[in-house]
Amino acid sequence: MRVVRMCARPYFLIGGDSEDLIQEGMLGLLSAIREYDDVKGASFKTYAEACILNRIRSAVRSDKRLKNAPLNDGVSLDDVLSDESQSLGANFYARSPEEQVLARETDNEFISAYSRCLSKLEAQILGLYLEGLSYEEMAVAAGRDRKAVDNAVQRIRRKLAKLPSGENSKS
Repeated sequence: MRVVRMCARPYFLIGGDSEDLIQEGMLGLLSAIREYDDVKGASFKTYAEACILNRIRSAVRSDKRLKNAPLNDGVSLDDVLSDESQSLGANFYARSPEEQVLARETDNEFISAYSRCLSKLEAQILGLYLEGLSYEEMAVAAGRDRKAVDNAVQRIRRKLAKLPSGENSKS
């Protein structure tokens, strides 16, 4: 364990903990134990350190890859919109008809404000999404396939996440 900690000390995982690197190092040590062959002439300590360092470096390299960035950095539309629905309070459905009409107008203002930075398809998909339609229902309503709807939702999420925090709340 001491050797693993010494090997992990100089490395850093973005958004991770030093314990994550130590766990990776322990997996490297485990593979060294399983694969060590004394016939090849290296001492176990030398071989184990090489396996531990390789495993830690591999973890750091894979952490820096942009391949999974959309998954790691994505912002859910549900999260963005839930902030607004929470501001409406627990009596959201117990409002008078006048309040419901005003809320619908506020939703329309919200969509029109954001549609400036969205394409026509994205604005249409956002409106359908806010109505609570499934991806299949949105695809039928928009006359597109399900994948095109999914791609539009992902673009909307990225665009809304990039907006300053003051712009993505209803006022």
